[in-house]
Amino acid sequence: MNCLEIIKKQIKDNPILLYMKGIPDSPSCGYSARAVEALSHCKVRFSYVDVLENEKIRFTLPKYANWPTFPQLWVKGKLIGGCDIIIQMLENGELKKILNDAIK
Repeated sequence: MNCLEIIKKQIKDNPILLYMKGIPDSPSCGYSARAVEALSHCKVRFSYVDVLENEKIRFTLPKYANWPTFPQLWVKGKLIGGCDIIIQMLENGELKKILNDAIK
């Protein structure tokens, strides 16, 4: 399986998936930390991929997603966005709704 196939499978197999720098218990950048905090606030389980541990994913995903930075939140196969969008959606109540819908 090539890297793009792996990415597509990860996105398909995980209803809520965060591509981030580091891991939820120990994020390696402030943006990833804020994204994890927002998701945790919504009290839903989510999967994650540490892009610092996989260089191929770190370089392939931005091209596939047409989104240059990390973190990247994917919900039910759709790219939601990065840290700023995640925080904005948390503040306006949208994030909790789409996350809860994803796990129904």
